[in-house]
Formats: sequence, structure tokens, C-alpha cells
Amino acid sequence: MSKIAKVEVLPLALSNKPNNQTDCDGTVDTLVVRITDEDGRCGIGECDAPPSVVKAFLEMPGAHIWSMNPIGILMGRDPLEAPAIWQRLYEATNYPGRRGSGIHAISAMDIALYDLAGKQAGKPVYKLLGGAKREFLTPYATIFQGMPQGRSLSQMMDVTQKLFDKAIQIGFRAVKMEVLFYDLVTDRQLVEVIKEGRRMLGDEITMMVDFGYRWRDWHAAKWVLDRIEDCNIYFAEATLQHDDLYGHARLSESCGIRICGAEQAATRWEIHEWIQTGKVAIVQPDINRCGGLSEIRRIAELAELYGVQVVPHGWKTGITAACGRHFQASTLNAEAFEFLSPYLYDSPLRQSLVSPEPMIVNGRMELPAAPGLGVDLDEETVRKGLAGFEALQTG
Repeated sequence: MSKIAKVEVLPLALSNKPNNQTDCDGTVDTLVVRITDEDGRCGIGECDAPPSVVKAFLEMPGAHIWSMNPIGILMGRDPLEAPAIWQRLYEATNYPGRRGSGIHAISAMDIALYDLAGKQAGKPVYKLLGGAKREFLTPYATIFQGMPQGRSLSQMMDVTQKLFDKAIQIGFRAVKMEVLFYDLVTDRQLVEVIKEGRRMLGDEITMMVDFGYRWRDWHAAKWVLDRIEDCNIYFAEATLQHDDLYGHARLSESCGIRICGAEQAATRWEIHEWIQTGKVAIVQPDINRCGGLSEIRRIAELAELYGVQVVPHGWKTGITAACGRHFQASTLNAEAFEFLSPYLYDSPLRQSLVSPEPMIVNGRMELPAAPGLGVDLDEETVRKGLAGFEALQTG
């Protein structure tokens, strides 16, 4: 196998909307790592964290054995040894890393290693993860209307209806309704909003609901969930504050709907806390935040011991979308994965950073066939994204 010869850190920012920190759009920027081997082949990965922070982490000068430069660790290594490289990166950045941005950075590097190794071997990444465990993929579409930003509930529901219809037309048969309406609705009104969402979708579409960390009291969350049980909700996401594991446990033990969480969790150790203490039915680690493909594979094996599903969060670019496809292909306890469709959410980075896009037919995608992740960077989008990042840094 050709060894690693070059590592590039590409902080990108690109949006067709004014910079608005009161909105909730994780696709306005990203940090791409591109790893090139001695023969000129490239692998790409990304992470969902502030690009300036991760860039500083990846380029920091080494200080001692537990605070080393991550890029230097990759140089000259065999990309096929991604799990071993992951362990080396984790131990050598113990001081500044271990959780948070350090793991986010390792996630991007790890994804890029798998992409490169797959291209070197001429095989899709899921084969490097152990091979296909299913005959087809099952993505779900997230319907996010944006934050209310002064719009009425009626206007928000009009947007919801249009996006539901479009998702079904595209081919999705599983849809997650975002209800990040907060003070726009009372809990009683929220129950009616979700019931209306079910009526819009019909009975044949699998429906999930994301509450955007609405509650701090698990009793209040249970009050709403009890009143929508007849809506056949597959899972309830982000009901309580992310780190309220005991609250999640009480809600999980008293509610008939699957409770899930951990979209911001890093590494198998934090996921273990969500499973053992939080008692959730589904964990949702983001592949570009939890530690990459090496780590989510370990997470899935851990979760399987407890009868827990792994349904990865994925709200970034086509790189993360590709990771979700390969992960589900190779994982038994992953009944679905979040797929941010470029046709349902207006995001320049999601729409143009990589190609091609997979087809969805009757709720299914075919297994990936191309080597590596199966997507390629658009160099013009990279150029614009680098310029956009620089513009933000200079004000």
C-alpha cells in the first residue's frame, strides 16, 4: 500500500444566507481533511466543529508525548491501518484532545484514511468495515423549516407540508419532523402540531420527531409524548438537555416511544454512559464528531450488546452523507441513518462540495459501489469555501 505523503487542512465557509448566529444551520461551514498518498491518490474526511478551532488543533506544534502534532503522526503511515492510527492519535493528543474538538479533528482524519484506503484497494469503504450486512440502505429525511425567525405557526406548517410532499416525491419513506418552535407553541399546541404532521404524512410513512432539547423536566416531555403515542412515532429525539442522562433514563423507562440521543457525544466511552445511565433505545453519534468510522464501528458493537440501535446523526455535507451510507451497509443494528438531502435543504456546501448523489427509490438506496466513500471534491467549491472562510476571519 502506498504511504501517506501529504495532509491538507481545508477550512471552508459558504452560504447564500446572511451570517445569522440565531439560526441553526450546521452546513454553513466545514473542515475538510485531504490525505494524499505517494501515488497521488486522495482521501477526504470532514468534521462538524468550528473550522478555525479544528484547524488550530491539527496544526498545533508538538510539545511532549501526550501533546503531539496530529498531522506529523499520519506522515508515512499506511492508510489501511486506520484503527491503529486512530489509537495513536488519541493517545498522542491526550492533553488537548480526548473529547470535544480533539475527537472531532480525529474524526475527519479517520474518515479520510478510510476513503484513501478504499481507493487504494479498489473497494467501497463498507467492505473495509467488514462487508455488507444488508441488501439495501434505508435513509430518512430530516424536514427542517429553519428557526421561526418571526414567522407564524401557520407559516411554519405550510413550509412543513411542502417539504413533506417533496421528500415523498424524492423517494423517502421515512421522515423526521423538526419541531424547533420553542416559545411559538405551548406544549398543548405542540401535541396538535405533531398530530397534524402525522396527518400530512399519512400512515404509511415512518415518522420521527426532533424536539431540539425543548425540555428541562422529563415529566413535561412525558406529558407530550404520552399524547402522541397514537401517532406511531418511531423515535423522539433531543427531548431533554443533552447531558441530562438521568432525566433520559426516567423518560425512557416511562414512555412507549423510543427515546434517543447522543448526537453530540464523542467516543464509545461517552456512548456507554448514554446506554447504561441514560437507558436510551437509540444512540445517534455523528460519524464526523464521535471519532470517525473506526470509532462508530466500535460504538455499534458496544450498542449491540445492550440491544440498542445506532442511527447516526448527519447534518453536514455529502462527505458525511456518504459515511452514513457505508456505516449502515456494514452494521446490523442500524435500522436507518439520517440523510440530509440537497434537494430538501438549501445549502451550497451540501449541494456542491462533492458528487455524485445517490438515488432513492421507494425508500431505499443501493449499496455503494465505487471505491472509497464514492464521492469526489468539487475544486471550485473548495476554492470558494476557502475564500469564504478567510473573509470571515478578517471580518
